[in-house]
Amino acid sequence: MPALVLLGAQWGDEGKGKATDLLGGSVDYVVRYQGGNNAGHTVVVGDQKYALHLLPSGILTPECTPVIGNGVVVDPAVLLSELKGLNDRGVDTSKLLISGNAHLITPYNVTLDKVGERFLGKRKIGTTGRGIGPTYADKINRVGIRVQDLYDESILTQKVEAALDGKNQLLAKLYNRRAIEAGAIVEEMLQYAEQIKPFVADTTLILNNALDDGKVVLFEGGQGTLLDVDHGTYPFVTSSNPTAGGACTGTGVGPTKISRVIGILKAYTTRVGAGPFPTELFDQDGEDLRRIGGERGVTTGRDRRCGWFDAPIARYATRVNGLTDFFLTKLDVLTGWEQIPVCVAYEIDGKRVEELPYSQTDFHHAKPIYEYLPGWSEDITKAKTFGDLPKNAQAYVKALEEMSGAPISAIGVGPGRTETIEINSFI
Repeated sequence: MPALVLLGAQWGDEGKGKATDLLGGSVDYVVRYQGGNNAGHTVVVGDQKYALHLLPSGILTPECTPVIGNGVVVDPAVLLSELKGLNDRGVDTSKLLISGNAHLITPYNVTLDKVGERFLGKRKIGTTGRGIGPTYADKINRVGIRVQDLYDESILTQKVEAALDGKNQLLAKLYNRRAIEAGAIVEEMLQYAEQIKPFVADTTLILNNALDDGKVVLFEGGQGTLLDVDHGTYPFVTSSNPTAGGACTGTGVGPTKISRVIGILKAYTTRVGAGPFPTELFDQDGEDLRRIGGERGVTTGRDRRCGWFDAPIARYATRVNGLTDFFLTKLDVLTGWEQIPVCVAYEIDGKRVEELPYSQTDFHHAKPIYEYLPGWSEDITKAKTFGDLPKNAQAYVKALEEMSGAPISAIGVGPGRTETIEINSFI
């Protein structure tokens, strides 16, 4: 049975939560492999809407075992708050597993994230201020705190003291802030230890054994391809690898065990935060996409920047992730436009460029070249098969598929759990 990777093919916010949730009934494990509570998924179950930030979307499916892998950074306060919120709504969260090797977001990581972003002023990256970047920096600098460190107070104390040696110098001398006392940090972190302990496990061993036993494992990326720290629009990116390769390093499951890589692709384009965005709209069309699509960040609460579909971005995602399929979401949002622009290439310095430029400068100056496809006015939210869609909607999907370089195997035609057209089975 397969190991599947499910990830965003644009800048995130493509509707990964719905796609993961729909697959949840067919898989045994759903695994977050990177990011932290800077990601957000909205999942609609019946008349109930759930906003998930750190937890895998599969936690809403009773048959699933949700897993937080070693590549995730975990804010223990956020984790416990999110678990309590679900428990209060009658969701069983007892099956959750957390890698003992996952790194913890500490209060000083959050402080440094916020003061550092303010210090940058106009040059700010647009982070969520939740300590994600500083925690990953600590991990790479080998001064990070891992989940397993909560269960050895001596090691935890040594690591916190070592981390704060340099950070307090930075806080005091550069940011004019008071030093942080190590003992207070250790005391706060130890408060979470017993509450989290029932979930902590050797998730790498569990997942590999599960695959050897024929179980189905779904790896879920937290952000989109263009937010990848290596392959995204650097420096306006996240601090980890939401691309397909991150599923291996973020879980300890080898690449030979992955059989399918599914890219979630919105029928138009959005992004949150700073950075280049060639098809961004500043007119009424942009406002209408934002309003109809409910384009507000689940985690940040910020309005998303909205623009038309960008085919070079989709092709890039296909290439760097080795995508085998697309799940196209929010097709219903485009209902009502007489014609729908699609970016098929860019104009850069007077030249037509077919693919995403590797140069940040070129991408910043890229102007979209549009083709215009006929729209539709019919309600598509009740469509159950591809043939149920209006002819122009079918033509739009086929055009996007041809431009993007991988088959579209499912289409979201509404926000609800059942408002999806499945063309080809993912499993």
